[in-house]
Amino acid sequence: MKKYDYLIVGGGLFGAVFAHEMKKINKTCLVIDRRSHKGGNVYCENIEGINVHKYGAHIFHTNDKMIWDYVNQFVEFNRYTNSPLANYKGELYNLPFNMNTFYKLWGTITPSEAKEKIRSQCENLNITLPKNLEEQAISLVGTDIYEKLIKGYTEKQWGRDAKDLPAFIIKRLPVRFNFDNNYFNDKYQGIPIGGYNKLIDGLLEGIEIKLNVDYFEEKYELDALATNIVYTGKIDEFYQFRFGELEYRSLRFEHELLELDNFQGNAVVNYTEREVPYTRIIEHKHFEFGTQNRTLITKEYPDEWSLGKESYYPINDIKNTEIYKKYKILSETEENVIFGGRLAEYKYYDMHQVIASALTVTKKIQK
Repeated sequence: MKKYDYLIVGGGLFGAVFAHEMKKINKTCLVIDRRSHKGGNVYCENIEGINVHKYGAHIFHTNDKMIWDYVNQFVEFNRYTNSPLANYKGELYNLPFNMNTFYKLWGTITPSEAKEKIRSQCENLNITLPKNLEEQAISLVGTDIYEKLIKGYTEKQWGRDAKDLPAFIIKRLPVRFNFDNNYFNDKYQGIPIGGYNKLIDGLLEGIEIKLNVDYFEEKYELDALATNIVYTGKIDEFYQFRFGELEYRSLRFEHELLELDNFQGNAVVNYTEREVPYTRIIEHKHFEFGTQNRTLITKEYPDEWSLGKESYYPINDIKNTEIYKKYKILSETEENVIFGGRLAEYKYYDMHQVIASALTVTKKIQK
């Protein structure tokens, strides 16, 4: 007799939603995580009354009312709207690229003037089918915005020349010919009041959890505990890198508590010039409209990934996609293992997409 119906490897959003849904149908679950906390990358640490997003800014947004209602049953969300700024050599520009950005750059007043400016910058470049990120970006916003606000930031983030990056990375680049500074187009948006830990605590209420547990160090013993495995870690690691290592970009964070009540007046400011080593500064209190006397900022540095570092962004180029396909085919032969989440599926997911994926899987089981 197995002790649990499901061993869930990873206490992030996918694992937490899966466990919550299985509990509804009286399935027993054990959630393990190699970190000292649950919640994965949405984990918040409370410092001086400020909920610090320890693994980078997480802003919840979705067009799916079902997903929005789902998360709001565990915690109330505030009205935070993501309106980042870009800092280029001390000049501030609104993001996403909109009429405020165009006015600051060119002094254009009307949408037709801005469109003509972009058209004139592209007309002699003969870009019909963009072959790389640079061509894709220029075709969307022209050379001025590309050089000031995209090129340096993107090359820092990915550690590669923009000409060597695939065009699809930037195809969803928001460009607006109005004065709307809301970065997302989604209908629902906000931050959990009190931080993301409240969401995770609600999802995992009544679920057995063990932290500081490395699945691969105790795999034989852990597998013996449960009838099924839900695996949310790196798929290549699960198969002992049989077909090679999948590549990622990593991040490094520097947190600093300041004797100020307001450092930059905004939650997120991107630094777009190549010479500044970090991509952005996050001031966490602004996510929840904090009034604390002190503030905490985080400088986010992109980092070349290597074994032992956190895996944040999959590099979905041709080489890595081919490697992943081999792991995917192998994973489909598993009878009692479910692979889910950004690492197991080698896919960049937003939070609402992770939740939707987990709910899709659990609904099939519940039927």
